[in-house]
Amino acid sequence: MDIQSIGVIGAGVMGEGLCQVLAQAGIRVYLLDINPQALEKVRNNFIKNLRLQMMLNQNLSNESPQDILERVTFTTDYTLLSNVDYVIENVTEKWDIKKEVFIKLDNICPKQCVFASNTSAIPIDTIASVTERKDKVIGLHFMNPVPLKQSVEMIRGPQTSQETIDVSKSLLSKMNKQWILVNDSPGFVSNRVLMLTINEAICLLEEQVASAEDIDRVFKTCFSYKMGPLETADLIGLDTILLSIEVLHDNFKSEKYEPCALLEKMVKDGHLGRKSGKGFYNY
Repeated sequence: MDIQSIGVIGAGVMGEGLCQVLAQAGIRVYLLDINPQALEKVRNNFIKNLRLQMMLNQNLSNESPQDILERVTFTTDYTLLSNVDYVIENVTEKWDIKKEVFIKLDNICPKQCVFASNTSAIPIDTIASVTERKDKVIGLHFMNPVPLKQSVEMIRGPQTSQETIDVSKSLLSKMNKQWILVNDSPGFVSNRVLMLTINEAICLLEEQVASAEDIDRVFKTCFSYKMGPLETADLIGLDTILLSIEVLHDNFKSEKYEPCALLEKMVKDGHLGRKSGKGFYNY
């Protein structure tokens, strides 16, 4: 399948980054969100982000930012996805919400359309179970910020076909992305490990073993990490971190995935990291 058009569901940070990279790759993008203000924010940021990327010599293009923007349709209307070749979903990590999105997509998108979920932790088999195209459902776990990250965690569900995997590899090649193919499991490889690390780092802070700065400094100076676990949590969003850990806890029924009380409090207080201006650090 030669992918000409893609629906991107969710105009948050990940959706914005995906929209940019896909449009740069010459693909027609339909960016869909139920919130018109979120769509307008992406539209306003689009050219500014492209110009900055070009200044940094990242994925240089002979096209102008305006030409690339013209390949993007911003919409709240699911029916515009009735002819797309591929969909990438990026909505919140709440199963009740994701479930309704995929049921709606399954009824609207053409039968040959592939569904990819950019989920942080929900198993691909769970997502595929609410569709009539279980062989065409796959996980594509992009990392933030999407335009700057080279690799994608590709998750093969129990019923994902080889054709779906091949089509997805072809798409990622167009996007200049590498991939690591893994089998389905809650949290997959990246977040099954990362969420435990972040949660434990938050527990260390809560127990006053070390400051946020020193916890992160251990990882950056001792292990050569570019960011420490608490900085990473602020970048991802503490609400997303909490939802992902809760998904892991619900699936594995293990105490090791019990969310730290400090994380729950910070989310309740609206201290979500970079997106809110305050998390473990102030922004």
